[in-house]
Amino acid sequence: MRTTRRGFVGGASAAMALLTGGVAYGQKGKYDEGASDTEIKVGHTNPYSGPASSYGAIGRAEEAYWKMVNDKGGINGRKVRFITLDDGYSPPKTVEVVRQLVEQEKVFCLFNTLGTATNTAIQKYLNLKKVPQLFVATGASKWGKPKEFPWTMGWQPDYHTEAVIYAKHIMANIKDAKIAVLMQNDDYGKDYYDGFREGLGKDVDKIVRQVTFEVTDPTVDSQVIQLKDSGANTFFNIASPKAAAQAIRKAADIGWKPHHYLNNVSGSVAAVLKPAGLDNSQGIITAAYIKDATDKQWDNDADMKAWREWMAKYNPAANPADAGNIYAYAVCFTLHTALERCGNELTRANLTKQAAGFKKLTVPLLLPGITVNTSPTDFYPIQSVRLAKFKGEIWELFGDVMSHESA
Repeated sequence: MRTTRRGFVGGASAAMALLTGGVAYGQKGKYDEGASDTEIKVGHTNPYSGPASSYGAIGRAEEAYWKMVNDKGGINGRKVRFITLDDGYSPPKTVEVVRQLVEQEKVFCLFNTLGTATNTAIQKYLNLKKVPQLFVATGASKWGKPKEFPWTMGWQPDYHTEAVIYAKHIMANIKDAKIAVLMQNDDYGKDYYDGFREGLGKDVDKIVRQVTFEVTDPTVDSQVIQLKDSGANTFFNIASPKAAAQAIRKAADIGWKPHHYLNNVSGSVAAVLKPAGLDNSQGIITAAYIKDATDKQWDNDADMKAWREWMAKYNPAANPADAGNIYAYAVCFTLHTALERCGNELTRANLTKQAAGFKKLTVPLLLPGITVNTSPTDFYPIQSVRLAKFKGEIWELFGDVMSHESA
Protein backbone atom coordinates (compact mmCIF):
# COMPACT_ATOMS: atom_id res chain seq x y z
CA MET A 1 0.00 0.00 0.00
CA ARG A 2 2.93 2.37 0.48
CA THR A 3 3.65 2.78 -3.19
CA THR A 4 2.83 5.56 -5.62
CA ARG A 5 -0.49 5.03 -7.31
CA ARG A 6 -2.11 7.53 -9.59
CA GLY A 7 -5.82 7.99 -10.14
CA PHE A 8 -7.23 9.91 -13.13
CA VAL A 9 -10.73 11.17 -13.83
CA GLY A 10 -11.31 10.46 -17.47
CA GLY A 11 -13.71 11.31 -20.27
CA ALA A 12 -17.21 12.47 -19.39
CA SER A 13 -16.48 12.34 -15.65
CA ALA A 14 -13.68 14.85 -16.02
CA ALA A 15 -15.84 17.14 -18.13
CA MET A 16 -18.67 16.96 -15.62
CA ALA A 17 -16.28 17.78 -12.77
CA LEU A 18 -15.11 20.88 -14.64
CA LEU A 19 -18.65 22.03 -15.42
CA THR A 20 -19.79 21.66 -11.82
CA GLY A 21 -16.81 23.30 -10.14
CA GLY A 22 -15.24 20.05 -8.98
CA VAL A 23 -18.47 18.36 -7.87
CA ALA A 24 -19.46 15.33 -9.95
CA TYR A 25 -22.94 13.82 -9.98
CA GLY A 26 -22.97 10.06 -10.47
CA GLN A 27 -25.77 7.55 -10.61
CA LYS A 28 -25.93 7.27 -6.84
CA GLY A 29 -25.10 10.73 -5.59
CA LYS A 30 -23.05 13.90 -5.44
CA TYR A 31 -19.26 13.74 -5.35
CA ASP A 32 -16.12 15.78 -4.94
CA GLU A 33 -12.77 14.68 -6.30
CA GLY A 34 -11.66 11.38 -4.76
CA ALA A 35 -15.12 9.87 -4.39
CA SER A 36 -17.37 8.05 -6.83
CA ASP A 37 -20.12 5.44 -7.06
CA THR A 38 -17.55 2.74 -6.36
CA GLU A 39 -14.64 4.22 -4.41
CA ILE A 40 -13.51 6.65 -1.71
CA LYS A 41 -9.82 7.60 -1.73
CA VAL A 42 -8.36 8.34 1.70
CA GLY A 43 -4.84 9.78 1.97
CA HIS A 44 -2.51 9.22 4.90
CA THR A 45 1.10 9.89 5.91
CA ASN A 46 3.10 8.12 8.59
CA PRO A 47 6.75 7.82 9.65
CA TYR A 48 7.52 4.29 8.50
CA SER A 49 11.19 5.29 8.62
CA GLY A 50 13.24 7.76 10.64
CA PRO A 51 13.36 8.64 14.34
CA ALA A 52 9.63 8.12 14.95
CA SER A 53 9.26 4.89 12.96
CA SER A 54 7.72 3.06 15.93
CA TYR A 55 4.55 4.94 15.01
CA GLY A 56 4.51 2.92 11.78
CA ALA A 57 2.37 0.38 13.62
CA ILE A 58 -0.50 2.86 13.44
CA GLY A 59 -0.41 3.14 9.66
CA ARG A 60 -0.17 -0.61 9.18
CA ALA A 61 -3.13 -1.15 11.51
CA GLU A 62 -5.16 1.44 9.61
CA GLU A 63 -4.48 -0.38 6.36
CA ALA A 64 -5.78 -3.52 8.05
CA TYR A 65 -8.94 -1.74 9.28
CA TRP A 66 -9.90 -0.52 5.81
CA LYS A 67 -9.25 -3.98 4.37
CA MET A 68 -11.79 -5.31 6.86
CA VAL A 69 -14.27 -2.61 5.82
CA ASN A 70 -13.82 -3.47 2.14
CA ASP A 71 -14.21 -7.19 2.79
CA LYS A 72 -17.57 -6.38 4.39
CA GLY A 73 -18.75 -4.46 1.33
CA GLY A 74 -17.24 -1.05 1.91
CA ILE A 75 -19.09 2.08 3.01
CA ASN A 76 -22.55 2.43 1.49
CA GLY A 77 -21.38 0.12 -1.27
CA ARG A 78 -18.12 2.00 -1.94
CA LYS A 79 -14.69 0.52 -1.34
CA VAL A 80 -12.12 2.58 0.57
CA ARG A 81 -8.83 3.02 -1.22
CA PHE A 82 -6.40 3.86 1.57
CA ILE A 83 -3.15 5.36 0.27
CA THR A 84 -0.47 5.72 2.93
CA LEU A 85 2.96 7.20 2.26
CA ASP A 86 6.13 7.44 4.35
CA ASP A 87 7.14 10.95 5.40
CA GLY A 88 9.91 9.94 7.82
CA TYR A 89 8.56 12.43 10.42
CA SER A 90 10.18 15.19 8.34
CA PRO A 91 8.02 18.27 7.56
CA PRO A 92 9.55 18.93 4.10
CA LYS A 93 8.93 15.29 3.16
CA THR A 94 5.36 15.54 4.50
CA VAL A 95 4.73 18.53 2.23
CA GLU A 96 6.05 16.55 -0.73
CA VAL A 97 3.98 13.41 -0.17
CA VAL A 98 0.80 15.33 0.72
CA ARG A 99 1.05 17.26 -2.55
CA GLN A 100 1.38 13.91 -4.25
CA LEU A 101 -1.73 12.61 -2.47
CA VAL A 102 -3.80 15.69 -3.31
CA GLU A 103 -2.57 16.58 -6.80
CA GLN A 104 -1.65 13.17 -8.26
CA GLU A 105 -3.58 10.59 -6.28
CA LYS A 106 -6.49 13.05 -5.97
CA VAL A 107 -7.65 11.80 -2.58
CA PHE A 108 -11.02 12.77 -1.12
CA CYS A 109 -9.53 13.63 2.27
CA LEU A 110 -6.41 13.39 4.42
CA PHE A 111 -6.81 11.27 7.53
CA ASN A 112 -4.80 10.83 10.74
CA THR A 113 -1.57 12.31 9.36
CA LEU A 114 0.93 11.95 12.18
CA GLY A 115 3.06 14.54 13.98
CA THR A 116 2.69 18.12 15.17
CA ALA A 117 5.44 19.70 13.08
CA THR A 118 4.51 17.63 10.03
CA ASN A 119 0.81 18.55 10.22
CA THR A 120 1.70 22.20 10.77
CA ALA A 121 3.65 22.11 7.50
CA ILE A 122 0.59 21.00 5.50
CA GLN A 123 -2.26 22.71 7.37
CA LYS A 124 -2.40 25.95 5.37
CA TYR A 125 -2.01 24.10 2.06
CA LEU A 126 -4.87 21.70 2.78
CA ASN A 127 -7.15 24.48 4.00
CA LEU A 128 -6.38 26.54 0.91
CA LYS A 129 -7.24 23.51 -1.23
CA LYS A 130 -10.33 22.81 0.93
CA VAL A 131 -9.25 19.23 1.49
CA PRO A 132 -10.36 17.80 4.86
CA GLN A 133 -7.44 17.15 7.24
CA LEU A 134 -9.36 15.00 9.65
CA PHE A 135 -8.58 13.41 13.00
CA VAL A 136 -4.88 14.26 12.88
CA ALA A 137 -2.58 12.01 14.91
CA THR A 138 -1.34 14.67 17.30
CA GLY A 139 -2.90 16.33 20.31
CA ALA A 140 -1.65 19.86 19.64
CA SER A 141 -4.26 22.44 20.61
CA LYS A 142 -3.95 24.19 17.23
CA TRP A 143 -6.14 21.57 15.51
CA GLY A 144 -9.28 22.89 17.20
CA LYS A 145 -9.58 26.29 15.51
CA PRO A 146 -12.46 26.03 13.00
CA LYS A 147 -12.58 29.77 12.33
CA GLU A 148 -8.98 29.92 11.13
CA PHE A 149 -8.73 26.35 9.76
CA PRO A 150 -12.20 24.98 8.95
CA TRP A 151 -10.83 21.88 7.20
CA THR A 152 -8.55 20.68 10.05
CA MET A 153 -9.75 18.66 13.04
CA GLY A 154 -7.98 16.84 15.85
CA TRP A 155 -9.11 13.61 17.53
CA GLN A 156 -7.21 12.65 20.67
CA PRO A 157 -7.17 14.71 23.90
CA ASP A 158 -5.13 17.86 23.38
CA TYR A 159 -1.64 18.03 24.87
CA HIS A 160 -2.32 21.30 26.64
CA THR A 161 -5.22 19.89 28.67
CA GLU A 162 -3.34 16.66 29.41
CA ALA A 163 -0.41 18.62 30.79
CA VAL A 164 -2.69 20.79 32.95
CA ILE A 165 -4.05 17.58 34.52
CA TYR A 166 -0.53 16.33 35.32
CA ALA A 167 0.41 19.67 36.89
CA LYS A 168 -2.65 19.71 39.12
CA HIS A 169 -2.05 16.10 40.17
CA ILE A 170 1.55 16.90 41.10
CA MET A 171 0.60 19.89 43.21
CA ALA A 172 -2.14 17.94 44.99
CA ASN A 173 -0.08 14.81 45.68
CA ILE A 174 3.66 15.54 45.88
CA LYS A 175 4.97 17.40 48.88
CA ASP A 176 7.70 19.94 48.15
CA ALA A 177 7.69 19.10 44.45
CA LYS A 178 10.84 20.03 42.54
CA ILE A 179 10.09 19.42 38.89
CA ALA A 180 12.43 18.58 36.01
CA VAL A 181 11.12 18.63 32.44
CA LEU A 182 12.51 16.87 29.38
CA MET A 183 10.97 18.41 26.27
CA GLN A 184 11.14 17.57 22.58
CA ASN A 185 12.16 20.85 20.94
CA ASP A 186 9.24 21.45 18.59
CA ASP A 187 5.60 22.55 18.62
CA TYR A 188 4.52 19.26 20.16
CA GLY A 189 6.86 19.67 23.12
CA LYS A 190 6.04 23.35 23.55
CA ASP A 191 2.30 22.68 23.59
CA TYR A 192 2.72 20.23 26.48
CA TYR A 193 5.12 22.55 28.31
CA ASP A 194 2.84 25.59 27.99
CA GLY A 195 -0.10 23.59 29.36
CA PHE A 196 2.02 22.29 32.20
CA ARG A 197 3.11 25.80 33.21
CA GLU A 198 -0.49 26.99 33.05
CA GLY A 199 -1.57 24.09 35.26
CA LEU A 200 1.06 24.95 37.85
CA GLY A 201 -0.11 28.56 37.93
CA LYS A 202 1.47 30.41 40.85
CA ASP A 203 3.62 27.35 41.54
CA VAL A 204 5.40 27.49 38.18
CA ASP A 205 8.65 28.13 40.05
CA LYS A 206 8.47 24.49 41.16
CA ILE A 207 10.12 23.75 37.81
CA VAL A 208 13.81 23.67 38.76
CA ARG A 209 15.18 22.51 35.39
CA GLN A 210 13.92 22.20 31.83
CA VAL A 211 16.05 20.77 29.01
CA THR A 212 15.25 20.12 25.38
CA PHE A 213 16.33 17.62 22.76
CA GLU A 214 15.96 17.33 19.01
CA VAL A 215 13.98 14.40 17.62
CA THR A 216 17.06 13.49 15.56
CA ASP A 217 19.37 13.28 18.61
CA PRO A 218 20.76 9.74 18.98
CA THR A 219 20.14 9.70 22.76
CA VAL A 220 18.85 11.88 25.58
CA ASP A 221 21.34 10.52 28.13
CA SER A 222 23.09 13.84 28.77
CA GLN A 223 19.77 15.62 29.25
CA VAL A 224 18.61 13.08 31.85
CA ILE A 225 21.87 13.49 33.76
CA GLN A 226 21.30 17.26 33.83
CA LEU A 227 17.80 16.74 35.16
CA LYS A 228 18.98 14.47 37.95
CA ASP A 229 21.71 16.93 38.91
CA SER A 230 19.06 19.64 39.39
CA GLY A 231 17.90 17.90 42.56
CA ALA A 232 14.41 17.35 41.16
CA ASN A 233 12.12 14.78 42.76
CA THR A 234 9.50 14.92 39.99
CA PHE A 235 10.02 14.28 36.27
CA PHE A 236 7.72 15.29 33.40
CA ASN A 237 8.82 13.30 30.34
CA ILE A 238 7.62 15.06 27.15
CA ALA A 239 9.07 12.77 24.50
CA SER A 240 8.04 10.57 21.58
CA PRO A 241 8.56 6.80 22.02
CA LYS A 242 12.26 6.35 21.25
CA ALA A 243 13.47 9.20 23.49
CA ALA A 244 10.88 8.43 26.15
CA ALA A 245 12.19 4.87 26.49
CA GLN A 246 15.79 6.10 26.59
CA ALA A 247 14.93 8.58 29.35
CA ILE A 248 13.24 5.94 31.49
CA ARG A 249 16.20 3.59 31.13
CA LYS A 250 18.85 6.26 31.73
CA ALA A 251 17.10 7.52 34.88
CA ALA A 252 17.26 3.98 36.27
CA ASP A 253 20.89 3.51 35.19
CA ILE A 254 22.01 6.58 37.15
CA GLY A 255 19.86 5.81 40.20
CA TRP A 256 17.42 8.69 39.76
CA LYS A 257 13.97 7.70 41.04
CA PRO A 258 11.67 10.72 40.76
CA HIS A 259 7.89 10.76 40.60
CA HIS A 260 7.62 10.19 36.85
CA TYR A 261 4.87 11.57 34.57
CA LEU A 262 4.94 10.36 30.96
CA ASN A 263 3.00 11.97 28.11
CA ASN A 264 0.26 9.79 26.69
CA VAL A 265 1.73 9.52 23.19
CA SER A 266 4.51 7.36 24.66
CA GLY A 267 2.33 5.19 26.85
CA SER A 268 2.70 2.03 24.76
CA VAL A 269 3.85 -0.97 26.79
CA ALA A 270 5.35 -2.64 23.72
CA ALA A 271 6.95 0.40 22.06
CA VAL A 272 8.21 2.24 25.15
CA LEU A 273 8.03 0.49 28.51
CA LYS A 274 9.37 -2.91 27.47
CA PRO A 275 12.35 -1.40 25.60
CA ALA A 276 12.98 0.83 28.65
CA GLY A 277 12.71 -2.17 30.97
CA LEU A 278 9.54 -3.02 32.87
CA ASP A 279 11.41 -2.86 36.19
CA ASN A 280 12.53 0.67 35.32
CA SER A 281 8.97 1.71 34.45
CA GLN A 282 7.23 0.91 37.72
CA GLY A 283 5.14 3.73 39.16
CA ILE A 284 5.13 5.95 36.06
CA ILE A 285 1.91 7.92 35.67
CA THR A 286 0.23 8.80 32.37
CA ALA A 287 -3.18 9.85 31.09
CA ALA A 288 -5.29 7.28 29.25
CA TYR A 289 -8.38 7.50 27.06
CA ILE A 290 -8.26 4.15 25.25
CA LYS A 291 -8.33 0.64 26.65
CA ASP A 292 -5.02 -1.16 27.10
CA ALA A 293 -4.81 -4.61 25.52
CA THR A 294 -2.38 -5.72 28.24
CA ASP A 295 -4.89 -4.94 31.00
CA LYS A 296 -6.73 -8.13 31.98
CA GLN A 297 -9.78 -6.20 33.15
CA TRP A 298 -10.76 -5.92 29.48
CA ASP A 299 -10.34 -9.62 28.65
CA ASN A 300 -14.11 -10.23 28.56
CA ASP A 301 -14.96 -6.82 27.12
CA ALA A 302 -16.98 -7.20 23.90
CA ASP A 303 -15.06 -4.49 22.04
CA MET A 304 -11.72 -5.96 23.06
CA LYS A 305 -12.82 -9.43 21.95
CA ALA A 306 -13.86 -8.04 18.56
CA TRP A 307 -10.55 -6.18 18.29
CA ARG A 308 -8.55 -9.33 19.08
CA GLU A 309 -10.43 -11.25 16.38
CA TRP A 310 -9.70 -8.43 13.93
CA MET A 311 -6.02 -8.43 14.91
CA ALA A 312 -5.77 -12.19 14.40
CA LYS A 313 -7.38 -12.02 10.95
CA TYR A 314 -6.22 -8.71 9.51
CA ASN A 315 -3.11 -7.64 11.45
CA PRO A 316 -1.52 -10.89 12.68
CA ALA A 317 2.10 -9.71 12.45
CA ALA A 318 1.48 -6.78 14.81
CA ASN A 319 2.22 -6.77 18.53
CA PRO A 320 -1.07 -6.71 20.50
CA ALA A 321 0.71 -4.91 23.34
CA ASP A 322 1.43 -1.91 21.09
CA ALA A 323 -1.21 0.71 21.92
CA GLY A 324 -0.93 2.02 18.35
CA ASN A 325 -3.09 -0.87 17.18
CA ILE A 326 -5.91 0.06 19.57
CA TYR A 327 -5.58 3.74 18.65
CA ALA A 328 -5.71 2.98 14.91
CA TYR A 329 -8.87 0.90 15.20
CA ALA A 330 -10.68 3.57 17.24
CA VAL A 331 -9.74 6.53 15.06
CA CYS A 332 -10.60 4.61 11.88
CA PHE A 333 -14.02 3.81 13.33
CA THR A 334 -14.58 7.55 13.79
CA LEU A 335 -13.83 8.36 10.13
CA HIS A 336 -15.80 5.27 9.07
CA THR A 337 -18.84 6.66 10.90
CA ALA A 338 -18.44 10.13 9.37
CA LEU A 339 -18.16 8.69 5.85
CA GLU A 340 -21.16 6.44 6.46
CA ARG A 341 -23.22 9.44 7.59
CA CYS A 342 -22.38 11.25 4.35
CA GLY A 343 -24.70 8.84 2.55
CA ASN A 344 -24.61 9.57 -1.17
CA GLU A 345 -23.41 13.16 -0.74
CA LEU A 346 -19.69 12.54 -0.73
CA THR A 347 -18.52 16.13 -0.88
CA ARG A 348 -15.66 17.42 1.22
CA ALA A 349 -17.93 20.00 2.81
CA ASN A 350 -20.42 17.32 3.85
CA LEU A 351 -17.70 15.09 5.26
CA THR A 352 -16.45 17.97 7.40
CA LYS A 353 -20.03 18.73 8.46
CA GLN A 354 -20.54 15.12 9.57
CA ALA A 355 -17.22 15.09 11.44
CA ALA A 356 -18.35 18.24 13.26
CA GLY A 357 -21.70 16.74 14.24
CA PHE A 358 -20.90 13.95 16.70
CA LYS A 359 -22.91 13.90 19.92
CA LYS A 360 -21.73 11.38 22.51
CA LEU A 361 -20.53 8.98 19.82
CA THR A 362 -19.52 5.69 21.41
CA VAL A 363 -16.29 4.55 19.78
CA PRO A 364 -14.98 1.01 20.31
CA LEU A 365 -12.03 0.79 22.70
CA LEU A 366 -12.38 4.22 24.29
CA LEU A 367 -12.48 4.00 28.07
CA PRO A 368 -15.95 3.84 29.66
CA GLY A 369 -17.38 7.31 30.14
CA ILE A 370 -15.36 8.81 27.27
CA THR A 371 -17.20 9.62 24.05
CA VAL A 372 -16.58 11.67 20.89
CA ASN A 373 -18.29 15.07 20.81
CA THR A 374 -17.92 17.78 18.17
CA SER A 375 -19.79 20.78 16.81
CA PRO A 376 -19.19 23.48 14.19
CA THR A 377 -17.36 25.44 16.92
CA ASP A 378 -15.77 22.48 18.76
CA PHE A 379 -13.12 20.59 16.80
CA TYR A 380 -11.76 18.70 19.83
CA PRO A 381 -13.45 15.26 19.55
CA ILE A 382 -12.04 13.72 22.76
CA GLN A 383 -11.49 15.89 25.81
CA SER A 384 -11.51 13.38 28.65
CA VAL A 385 -8.88 11.12 30.23
CA ARG A 386 -8.23 8.94 33.26
CA LEU A 387 -4.90 8.77 35.02
CA ALA A 388 -3.08 5.43 35.11
CA LYS A 389 -0.04 4.13 37.00
CA PHE A 390 2.24 1.42 35.63
CA LYS A 391 2.38 -1.60 37.92
CA GLY A 392 3.84 -4.99 37.10
CA GLU A 393 3.25 -5.31 33.38
CA ILE A 394 0.14 -3.14 32.95
CA TRP A 395 -1.29 0.33 33.36
CA GLU A 396 -3.67 0.46 36.32
CA LEU A 397 -6.36 3.12 36.01
CA PHE A 398 -7.19 5.23 39.03
CA GLY A 399 -9.46 8.14 39.86
CA ASP A 400 -12.41 9.44 37.88
CA VAL A 401 -12.74 10.47 34.24
CA MET A 402 -11.41 14.02 34.01
CA SER A 403 -12.55 16.34 31.25
CA HIS A 404 -11.29 19.63 29.88
CA GLU A 405 -13.72 21.59 32.02
CA SER A 406 -12.60 19.84 35.21
CA ALA A 407 -8.89 20.21 34.54
